[in-house]
Amino acid sequence: MHVISYKAIREYYEKHAAAKPYLTAWFKTVRKAEWSSVSDMRHDFPSAEMVVDGKAVFNIKANDYRLVALIGFRAKRVFVLWIGTHAEYDKVRIKDL
Repeated sequence: MHVISYKAIREYYEKHAAAKPYLTAWFKTVRKAEWSSVSDMRHDFPSAEMVVDGKAVFNIKANDYRLVALIGFRAKRVFVLWIGTHAEYDKVRIKDL
């Protein structure tokens, strides 16, 4: 999968150092993946869920952080839309991302 944008990941872990190893591990796993479906995605990330409009939520570091991404299975692209803590996620309207 082609991950767009690593810059968002890097900017987040530069401000939140504890998230760095977990976000980079997520990135490396996704970059190597060849997902064709939600089932394929859940093979790598069992707790991930599709929520609305092709957007998936990934639990990072035992649910300390959440990452929301737009998944294009046909195009083999994953667009990082938002990263934050679990508490911040509760305040976000995924539909508006």
